[in-house]
Formats: sequence, C-alpha cells, structure tokens
Amino acid sequence: MASASDPPDYLRFFPYDEPYDHQTEAMGSIYDALEEARNVLFEGATGTGKTLSALAPALEYARETSKTVVITTNVHQQMRQFVREAAAITDQEPIRAVVFQGKASMCHIDVGYEECQALRDTTRELVDAEENRAELEAQQRALLEESQDGSSEAADARGAVMDELESVEEEIGQIREERNVCDHYYRNLTADTDEFYGWLFDGVRTPEDVYDYADREGLCGYELLKEGMDGVDLVVCNYHHLLDPMIREQFFRWLGRDPEDVIAVFDEAHNVEDAARDHARRTLTETILDQAVDELETTEDPRADAALNVLTTFRDALVDAYEEAFSFGEREGVDEHWYDLSIDNDDARDDLTLAFLQHYSGPGFHEELDRTLDLGRELDQSYEEAYKNGETTTRQECQTLQAASFVEDWLDESAAEGQYPVVSVRRAEEGGSRDAGEIYGRAELYTCIPSSVTADLFGDLHAGVLMSATLRPFDVTEDVLGLDEPETLAYGPQFPEERRRTYAVDGPALFASKRDDMEVQSTVAEVLEDAARFTPGNTLAFFPSYSEAERYHQRVDAGGATYLDRPGTSAKDLREAFTSDDDAVLFTSLWGTLAEGVSFDGDDARTVVVVGVPYPHLDDRMDAVQEAYDAAFGEDDEQGRGGANSRESDDEGAGWRYAVEIPTVRKTRQALGRVVRSPEDFGARILLDRRYTERSEVEMRDYSVRGTFPPEDRREMVDIDPEKLKFALLNFYQDVDGYDGDPPRP
Repeated sequence: MASASDPPDYLRFFPYDEPYDHQTEAMGSIYDALEEARNVLFEGATGTGKTLSALAPALEYARETSKTVVITTNVHQQMRQFVREAAAITDQEPIRAVVFQGKASMCHIDVGYEECQALRDTTRELVDAEENRAELEAQQRALLEESQDGSSEAADARGAVMDELESVEEEIGQIREERNVCDHYYRNLTADTDEFYGWLFDGVRTPEDVYDYADREGLCGYELLKEGMDGVDLVVCNYHHLLDPMIREQFFRWLGRDPEDVIAVFDEAHNVEDAARDHARRTLTETILDQAVDELETTEDPRADAALNVLTTFRDALVDAYEEAFSFGEREGVDEHWYDLSIDNDDARDDLTLAFLQHYSGPGFHEELDRTLDLGRELDQSYEEAYKNGETTTRQECQTLQAASFVEDWLDESAAEGQYPVVSVRRAEEGGSRDAGEIYGRAELYTCIPSSVTADLFGDLHAGVLMSATLRPFDVTEDVLGLDEPETLAYGPQFPEERRRTYAVDGPALFASKRDDMEVQSTVAEVLEDAARFTPGNTLAFFPSYSEAERYHQRVDAGGATYLDRPGTSAKDLREAFTSDDDAVLFTSLWGTLAEGVSFDGDDARTVVVVGVPYPHLDDRMDAVQEAYDAAFGEDDEQGRGGANSRESDDEGAGWRYAVEIPTVRKTRQALGRVVRSPEDFGARILLDRRYTERSEVEMRDYSVRGTFPPEDRREMVDIDPEKLKFALLNFYQDVDGYDGDPPRP
C-alpha cells in the first residue's frame, strides 16, 4: 500500500525530471476534480506547462477507470506540440495514442463523405460475398470427397452447394463489373493489418505518417485509424470532432466509449466560444434551392408538386428579402465575398419569414414540408443505391432533402431566443454554376449563445479540462459555455520578471473617430519607430485591422526591413521571412492568424506592440450577440464582475462586456504572449493607447480597459509617456544585455 509520502501515481505520465511547484499543484487539483466529475477552467501563462499538467492526471484517472482522454485544439502548431508531448509520455509510460484528422485530409481517392460511405458498403458486400464463396468452396470439396466414397446424400448436398456457389459467383462478378468499390478499403478488409497496428502503437504517429504508410501498402489509413481507436488511452484531434454534434456521435462510437467515459482536454479554450458558434450555424444558398427545384421538376412522384410549391416560395422569398434590404448604392458594392444584409425586426418575424408567409399559398406549409422531407429521404436513398450499384460514377447529393431540412429549421427556429436570422449576398465568379457577376443570396441561422452547443457536451462528458493562457474572467467563460460550478485554476507568468517589461503608453486613445487625425498618426508612428529602433531584434506590431496595419506600414520609417501581413497571406511563409531577418518590423492585424498559436522565440521577436484597443468590427451579428448576452446574463453582470465597462458607444451591460470587451482583451493578451517564450528569453510588451493606463481608470473610466486584465498583468504595467518610451526600452535592454554591440543613441 502506498504511503502518504509516495509520489502521486499520475507522475508516471510526467515525462520530465521534476514538475514545477505550480504544475504539482495544478495536477493535484485537476486529478481531484476528475474524481468528482467536475469540469476545470485552467489558465496558465506561456511556460506554465499546461498540457502536461492536464494530461498526466487525466491519463492516470482514465487508466484507473477505463476511460479515454481526448485532447483537442483548433491551432495546427498546438497539434504538433501535443504529438511531441504524447511521444515523450509513451517513451516513459507506454500509452496507446492516436492522432486523428478528418477524412478529407487522409483520403487517397478524394471522394466526399456520402460517396465514401457508399463505397465502403459496396466493398464490404463484395468481401462478404467472397468470404461466402470460400466457405461454399470448402463445403463442396468436403462433400465431393464424401460422394466419391459412395455417399449419395453427400452428392445431393454438393449439388445444392454448387448451385448456391454459382449464384455467389454471379453476385461477385456483378459487383466487380458493375458497381463501385474502394480498392484501399478492400485491402483493409482482406489483408493482415496486425503489422499496421503494431507499427501504429509503437509510438505516436502523425496523420501524415499514417497516410504515407497506408499509401505504400495500398490501405485506407483513415478507416484503419477509426477501427483502431477502440479503447485507446489518448486521442489528439481537432475541435470539430467534439463540437459538431453529428461528428461527435460517430467519434464516440469509434472510441468505443459512451460520453461519460471520455475526459476532454480543450487547448486554446478561449476559442471554444467562436468555434461552437461556427459549428452551430446552418446555411442554405439560393443555388441549392435552384438545384432542388431542378431535381423536383424531373421527379415523377405525386409529392413533387407540394415540394416545388414550398421550396419555390422560399426561394422567391429569399430573393425578395435581399432585394428589399439593399439600401441606395449598396448593391453595387457587393463582391465575391458574402455580405450580410439586415432582415431582423424587433417587433415582428424577420423579413424572409414574412415574405415567405406572404407569398405562400397551399394546404399548409408544415404539411407540404413533411411531404417534401419524406420525398427527399427517398430520393437520397435512391442516389446511394445507384452509386453502390455502379449506375453512377459519383454519389449524387439530394438537394431537396438539404433544402427542406433547412427551411423547416428556419420556420421553426428563426424567432427563437439566441438565434439570429441572416440573409447574405455575393456576386458569382467565373466558372461557377451561375452567370459571372450575378448576385445571389444565402439564408443563415446564426447561433448567438454557444452554450446551446457546449452545455450538452460538457454535461455528457465525464469531465472537461479547458485550458488557455487567456481564459479569465472565469465567470464569463462559465456563463458563455454553460458550465456548472467548474474548478478554476490560474497561474501567471513563471519566467523571471526582470527579463520582461510591459509598458502602457499614454498616447492618444485611438477611437475609430480619431484614426484619421494626422497628429494622432504622427504620435503613433513616432512610438513605433522608437520601439523598432531600440529593440535588439525584430518587432511585432498588431493593429485593430489589416487596413490600419497597412496605413502604418506605409508611414513608419523603422530603419530596417518591414513586412506587411494581408488577408490570405500564408502565415508560415510570412513568419519564416520575417524571422530570418534582423531588426525588422511586422505589421499585422490582431484578428489575423499571427496573434496566437505562433511562437516568436529569441531574436525572432523581442518587442511586441499592440496599437489601440483592437475591438472587432461591430456589425449586426455582433449586435445580435450583445443583445442575446444582455438577455441571458444581464441581471447577473453588475458592471465590475471582471472590470470596468469599456465601450466606444453608449452600449452597456453584459452584452458589450461578454461579446466585445473581454474577447478583445483576450486577443490582446494572446498577442503580448508572442514574445518571452522561455526562462532565458527577454522582451518588451507595449500597449499603445491611453485606455490601457492606470490614469485612464480615473479620468476616462467608461472607456478604460485596464481593469479587464488579470491583477498580475495590471501589476506589471508601467505607465509611460510616448516620448519617454525609447529611454525605457534602452535601459531595459541594456539591463538584460540585449544589445550585441553599442546601444542606439536616443
């Protein structure tokens, strides 16, 4: 029996010499929470070792109770980090781990999900028939021997077997000649795959590793992974395997686990809110409606008339809704990107629903929708059979079923609390199914409150550990995701404080209305030039938008190379070019891909500057989210549960705080964390806007954001005037021996 002085059992899953004190504390708290089936909110700054602090106790508890740990992220770089950590663990304490990606990235023949399902079914039919043939051949050989020994009964039985064998031979020939099968999956079902699984669990294999192995052997790695996941210790995957309800159900089935036997660890968990909202959204384009109408017009079924009536009416209503929503000159500004138009009404149903109800005539749209759905399901089944039987080379999608399912949801849910109905438009491009330049529309049900997705998930799991460097305020995360009294842990920066500085520059408050002011621009440009000049290495500059980044990229004379990030730019290529340079400045948006999940170690970036308070673009969707949060949490949010109310308008309450202020400060904190990535590293973090200063909390309380930062972050912020920043940077970098040669002269 273990004594009280023995190390905890979960340390066998900690692959390094000694955990830090805070890791020891976190592992104990997480293990205790798992024993109580409680969710955990775990904030830890860069370098706190969050991954192992969560994995070690989770793997121990899972092994003790026959559960599986799933660690998930939406950041590709973190996926690679998980693989490294899992490999280190299994070198010390062997675990069965699978790194899982979706079919699209692992398929060797590049077919869609429905086609893949049909191919699998037909291939399995073929293999079953071949196995049946082998059994019948064995029977007929045995009966032949008996009949040759003079048994008339064996001779009669052999005749029946030969008849059945002939029938099976015909079936096999028909499948091979006339139907579609997958050769890779056929190999899965007929080859000895023990060698593959021996290889798979003799380490931690990436999806690329699995793809290459399967490609060499003519196997389907995706299906092998699915079949090999049953009862594994650890799965590394993307958010959508847990946040998408349809995928989640299948995923748990592949694991061979009920939800209550799964412990989920969410990394970068501050992103779960937006990811859940994305997975909950449902859309239907005018193109799909047109295709459904075309499909029905060629369908000889008495229900087709009812289906045409209801779907044509909805299509016409969609067109009317976006045509009526255009303001003067707005139509001409539509390009190839989806553009939202306002159709919501405070005192009535949305414009699309009203247009549908106004145009509809018939026995009742609910009745006609039911008939449409029944017809759509039958058509969908017929398409699957046609593909399986080789009558078609691709598996046709049933647009009628897709359209009718969405229309039913729209009419039932568009007025529901937390749902925001949206109509968007865009202009068709060359090469599509529509005429180039034609404007067409899309209806969307946008879910404002993520807990409609996440509350059920976290309620069904044994427990979840949500970890991030920017998860606070915990009360807001708890509300938004629908968590019930989670355990909360928070650990600030663990690296030496003397090797970092955080400056709140008392420059102009960069409200949107002030950004075109030439005096304001001059001050900002001078601060950026000073930051770049007195930084011994590269400088990152984050702005509220790409357009602001471009403005200062053109204006700032940094004295070295400058790099401009633009939408659609490869983050990997840009980072490699920037970090290969010396004393360069990278201008980018805080809402781009470089603000989180990307490390800039050492001279890759010594200084980071966040210019302004980079609130997101405030549009009708954001207004809807604010209103939904106000309605759901307004009474509980007595301004001050997490900081002062910081607004650029007169909006107040939980809506602004939950939807705008806190996500913005989290993104800002993520950007600040791009530098000082190890105990030996050093660097400066600069917040360039008066609203970050201590002074602002008194002089411009309604707009100050300083109070939204955690206490330890605020404690490190040093208020400084713009013209004094260069002296502060010079002194700091001299103190840490940052300059290789003579320091720059002020």
